[in-house]
Amino acid sequence: MTVAPFADRLAAAVVDRRSQLCLGLDPDPGRPDGVEPDSTVDSAAAAADRVAATCARLIEAAAPSCVAVKLQLACFERLGGPGWTAMERVGTDARSAGLLVIADGKRGDVPVTAAAYAEAMFGGTATRWGHVPGLGADAATINPLLGSDSMEPLIEMARQSGAGVFALVRSSNPGAADLLDVPAPDRPLFERLAAMVTDRAELLAGKSGLSGMGAVVGATKPQHLGRLRELMPSSIFLVPGVGAQGGRVADLGAAAGPHPASVLVTVSRSLAQAPDPAGAARDLRTELWDILGN
Repeated sequence: MTVAPFADRLAAAVVDRRSQLCLGLDPDPGRPDGVEPDSTVDSAAAAADRVAATCARLIEAAAPSCVAVKLQLACFERLGGPGWTAMERVGTDARSAGLLVIADGKRGDVPVTAAAYAEAMFGGTATRWGHVPGLGADAATINPLLGSDSMEPLIEMARQSGAGVFALVRSSNPGAADLLDVPAPDRPLFERLAAMVTDRAELLAGKSGLSGMGAVVGATKPQHLGRLRELMPSSIFLVPGVGAQGGRVADLGAAAGPHPASVLVTVSRSLAQAPDPAGAARDLRTELWDILGN
């Protein structure tokens, strides 16, 4: 069965739900959740089960206002094998709620290792015992700092499976300026990364005019947004940093392209720790649509 490109599936979901909101899931197994731990059971399995249950509640509350979830892989992987199983459960719950699933691991390595990451995120692995499926994500974040050949296996597997990728271009953390803003040599490094994204946009282009060759662009430095949109006119921007990190929805207008799905804003703690996650998600969806809905 042929799967429509990620860019077109996201575009349809954004228009249908009038939302550019992505629920970030960064579960903390050390955070109290009102359930008393049972010391007689396996700690990894018990923690993973509670993580999956917590994520399921958040998905149930926020899904009507969202178009996607972003799974922070490290938050699941730190629980070992049970954590990966929990991540698969959460992905299934998200899809059942009609949400696209983005795997956030910012993978990137030499080509042979990047190919293994691609199988884990999008496809599967051929073994002597048969095919072993991967996560089956609709999109994944990747790290382009090892160069173009480190991205190619991930982009190609995404193309084959109708998925998307979001290359790290200008992240939201304060330390990003240590490297990404440094001249390389005649322009900031993040602009060179943006050019790498644009050079590959056609590989994951959809009929919507958007490309699933997207970019991670933080909301905490809004002065860069207009320039990055100029450099990446068709790419979908995955925008972290709104809420707990200090980014503001009101500053995101310059990131918008001609289609309302050109920006996907991921929010984690501001929803997960809200007294009313459903209400917080509704309010954010409305605010985003007013700024980005064209």
